[in-house]
Amino acid sequence: MTRKQKRLAVILGGLAVLGLAAGLVLYALSGTITFFHTPSDLAETGVKPGQRIRLGGMVEDGSVERGPGTRTTFVVTDQIDTIKVAYDGILPDLFREGQGVVTEGKLQEDGTFVADTVLAKHDENYMPRELAQSLKEKGVKLGKGAEQ
Repeated sequence: MTRKQKRLAVILGGLAVLGLAAGLVLYALSGTITFFHTPSDLAETGVKPGQRIRLGGMVEDGSVERGPGTRTTFVVTDQIDTIKVAYDGILPDLFREGQGVVTEGKLQEDGTFVADTVLAKHDENYMPRELAQSLKEKGVKLGKGAEQ
């Protein structure tokens, strides 16, 4: 083997190893690449109870119930399906009914989502791009704020 052929073999071998490593990383992350799931996505994607995910949607009007201390329950909707969320902690100042929200936590066996983090939208015209796109794909008519 000539020197040029050896160099080419080493380069091709290195590229093959890098390609394999990148493929394995993408395969491992394929289930978690989604920024968040909407309530109607939970049934479609087969999220298992106890699995940590992000749940996004709109806080349903009239669904916020304050409990003892900092315990709060509310319903997240994507205009197709809903899911009840339980959260124990201080809610963001911008959290309110009819507004966009992304929660992090785990789905329970009974279908309730127990959140440990709640993120609220930042103004009355904003809707997360991923939520707007997901709702459009499902045929939900969106308002002015979602069309940006």
